[in-house]
Amino acid sequence: MNIYIRYSIVCVLLISSFSGYAQKNTSGIYSNKPTRPKPPKPLRSEFSLGIRLNTDGWGVILDKGVVKPKNSKYGDMYYDVKLYEFELSEHKSPKETKITNTNGALGTDNPTPYIYGKINNFYTIKFGLGNRKMIAGKPEAGTVSIHWLYMGGISVGLLKPYYINTYMSYDSSINATDPPGKQTIKYNPATHDAFLSLGKYEFNAIGAAGFSKGLNEIKIVPGIFFKTGLHFDFATTRRMKLAVETGAIAELYTQKIQIMANDEAVPYFLGMYLGIQFGKRW
Repeated sequence: MNIYIRYSIVCVLLISSFSGYAQKNTSGIYSNKPTRPKPPKPLRSEFSLGIRLNTDGWGVILDKGVVKPKNSKYGDMYYDVKLYEFELSEHKSPKETKITNTNGALGTDNPTPYIYGKINNFYTIKFGLGNRKMIAGKPEAGTVSIHWLYMGGISVGLLKPYYINTYMSYDSSINATDPPGKQTIKYNPATHDAFLSLGKYEFNAIGAAGFSKGLNEIKIVPGIFFKTGLHFDFATTRRMKLAVETGAIAELYTQKIQIMANDEAVPYFLGMYLGIQFGKRW
């Protein structure tokens, strides 16, 4: 009887060992079948900053892009991206020219450059929402892809008076309440001729006042904007953002804006832009 028990125990142990070996073999540890490496996690977002040159000024931008959920599995491809953008820019007149007035008595001050005929600086802060869609090229690192973008949003205009330092003698045609001597003045109907005379009425511009002059007089002008253009992506790695963008932009404000004394005041701006952006993706 003891012999049968011993044989039974040996058989059970042999069967258990064989079963364990079979499970290991089928698990792939001892299999010749190769295992697939996990693919890299798709990229979902990008962030970039950039600078732009406009036909009437300049701009600095912060740009956030998010791959749309329906195309999330193509995150690295960036076929369809929702855009959020912040921009700080300044509008300038094509007539702006810096000059230095060396005519007439300027007291003890040395003349410095100023913009002849300028009466206002106009800055804008834009908050935009839009889309960017691939239309050509290969969306792979080291290649070039071309995207079409469109965006709209709100624009907050900041209208700041432009001051100049002057040296003038008393003249009732300029301002009868101001004493003669060095003054810092801004444009108004009484000084219109003085701004454009370069010496007439015994008036002489010494130079532009500092940027801080007039900050307490800034007027807020609400508006809207829309832009569209082409976005050329030159990224050399998956996690890098490098692009050039060009397009057209239109802005409309709630009041007329005048930058130069001899310019017509208008409530809109139309122009082209060219910019470069760099940043990262994750």
